[in-house]
Amino acid sequence: MKADIVIPKVENVHIVAIQDFSEDFQENCWYAYLLNATNETIEMAMIVSRAYGLIDGENRNTMQLRHAFATLAPQTAVKVEFLESNLLQLNNEFSLSYFIGNKMYDKKFIFKSNAINVNAQTDLPAINKRGVMAV
Repeated sequence: MKADIVIPKVENVHIVAIQDFSEDFQENCWYAYLLNATNETIEMAMIVSRAYGLIDGENRNTMQLRHAFATLAPQTAVKVEFLESNLLQLNNEFSLSYFIGNKMYDKKFIFKSNAINVNAQTDLPAINKRGVMAV
């Protein structure tokens, strides 16, 4: 039975961290985005995020956050959540599931601890911005 279930490989869909100016904090802050660099519309995207790791030798875990997006047009991105600066020293994990047509896609993206920083930014596909891509 399991051999009959085929989950296609996720390609050209990413979770990225981008610095944007925050009116609330009056400074540049990091935000996670769902980036659709395909030529297809993503439907019913579900993201579960959490952070975990060590801070000062103690295990730390955040609660899970859940996000849903009905559709995401091709070659666009949508803001998922604010990445609080203290959490950047933890591993930040994003589990993504979505549909293109009648096929379901699923992938776990991780920003390793301290991977989100200005020096790690690269040019992002499709949206003409710089940011950090999760692996």
